[in-house]
Amino acid sequence: MRALAERSADASPHRVDEPYRRALHGIHARLDATRVVLSGKGKQADGVQPYAAAVELLADLDVVQHSLVSNGLRALARGRLRQLRRAVKVFGFSLAPLDLRQNSDVHERVVGELFAGAQPGLVYLDLDEEQRISLLLAELESPRLLTSPYAHYSEETTSELDIFRAVREAHVKYGKESVPNCIISKAASVSDLLEVALLLKEVGLLRQDSREVDVNIIPLFETIDDLRAGPAIMARAFGLPFYRGLLASRADQQEVMLGYSDSNKDGGFLTSGWELYKAEIELVTVFKQYQIKLRLFHGRGGSVGRGGGPSYEAILAQPAGAVQGQIRLTEQGEVITAKYANPEVGRRNLEVLVAATIQSTLLPQAQLQPKASAGAGHLAAMEELSGTALNAYRDLVYGTEGFEQYFWESTVIAEIAALNIGSRPASRKKSTSIEDLRAIPWVLSWAQCRLMLPGWFGFGSAVQAYLAAHPADGADVLRGMYTDWPFFTSLLSNMDMVLAKSDIAIAGKYAELVKDKALRDAIFTRIRAEYAATLDALKLITGQEELQQANPLMQRSIRNRFPYIDPLNHVQVELLKRFREGKQDAAARTGIHLSINGIAAGLRNSG
Repeated sequence: MRALAERSADASPHRVDEPYRRALHGIHARLDATRVVLSGKGKQADGVQPYAAAVELLADLDVVQHSLVSNGLRALARGRLRQLRRAVKVFGFSLAPLDLRQNSDVHERVVGELFAGAQPGLVYLDLDEEQRISLLLAELESPRLLTSPYAHYSEETTSELDIFRAVREAHVKYGKESVPNCIISKAASVSDLLEVALLLKEVGLLRQDSREVDVNIIPLFETIDDLRAGPAIMARAFGLPFYRGLLASRADQQEVMLGYSDSNKDGGFLTSGWELYKAEIELVTVFKQYQIKLRLFHGRGGSVGRGGGPSYEAILAQPAGAVQGQIRLTEQGEVITAKYANPEVGRRNLEVLVAATIQSTLLPQAQLQPKASAGAGHLAAMEELSGTALNAYRDLVYGTEGFEQYFWESTVIAEIAALNIGSRPASRKKSTSIEDLRAIPWVLSWAQCRLMLPGWFGFGSAVQAYLAAHPADGADVLRGMYTDWPFFTSLLSNMDMVLAKSDIAIAGKYAELVKDKALRDAIFTRIRAEYAATLDALKLITGQEELQQANPLMQRSIRNRFPYIDPLNHVQVELLKRFREGKQDAAARTGIHLSINGIAAGLRNSG
């Protein structure tokens, strides 16, 4: 403490016996010098050294704190000083950390162009996976750079390299915590991870000689196939000495992001949930084998169709070992306002997350899994249910001729695409195909017409098929899964909430917007039959006579909202009819957009 005071520029003889004041004066001077450097505004005082990183400021504040405590002034240390130290820990000099996120296809094209420029005749995109891994590893081990200041690159490649260079600049200026992560969307191979490593090397964020990397390379497994392949991909990556060396520089910790939205759009609600659960189990096993710390990043949206639902139950529904003292998840859309706009409510929600994380980490592993006596049977039953549900969902969405037309005409997807909300366009490409559609507008469209199809379709068919195959004990097995298995309990609880917000009669009004009557009748009849089957299945398993019977507060909340939401649906249908018949004036467009906002606000977790 005395040394800190002596380093201060405050040399006034009147404060020679005031070490705390002098020390804080010095800290303030260095902090102001740091502000000048980071903002580029103002003039830096002579002889004052700015802080190179927030950790240096925290170290000085810690000196003051320890001195106060050791001198019996704990009350002072736990006041404003404690709040300041906490703020420095949380915000640093960058306020909030940013993540990079880009599709693996873009990384692939950029790396392909860099190789083509450095090795004419080499067509990277024509190489198979093993050839790509060999080539990438050889280049990562080499001290040379593929980029040249004299070469001309495409707009895409130039943009991507500029982004990575901006990250390096941010690290130098604000500290490495300012941009700590690089997420690879649609990760489907080991080469996807190594391509990002190569791009980081090109801009100085990875040193091949020491195998140090300044950001976490995080694969995002999104589709059903990617979730199934994810554990094997990570095992192969961990087996590569170079990649293992990179992890050593990141405290032997690897983060893996799981995509709830696209896996749901790809395989339906039931299969998405089951494949996510299985992927987590296998990832836990792989990481344990290679002695790597696992942090799962759950890419959940606000709606059940995008992984939403009560956070506490969702965390406790994770398989044993998936929550290892930490968990990362996304909060999106209107959920942010609902949970965190009010400080007291926000604190309560954070307490819920922390409590669930601690409980899931410390609970005996057996409490997070199906009971041992019936565990194998429950897992087998879930596999059987998932297979049937997947076939039913994909047969409707991807195997039914005209479904794409039905979707675009019976929902507000076209109008949502014109809304000035969100950070990205509704589709990844300029097309109307379901495959190219992003998950948020997909889910929001079904919510607007009150079908909520991504949150339940396929479950009724799955249960019917299971009961037919197991007439003697099928119902008892399903009831046992609901009673004893947190994963299955959470799954059905979320489905219960979705169905409670659905309205098949109102959905029928939207179906009338489809011009082709034969197409409309064929598809909506199938949807209505599956809806009825799902309701029957849910009530059979849970023992409820009506939806949300076990949650009367939620039941009352939803019912109180219907008198406001239902009229908006009818107004929206009428406005859509007029708009699509050519009455496309500004008032009609505004009315449609207002109805979308109103229905979304009433349903809450809608997108």
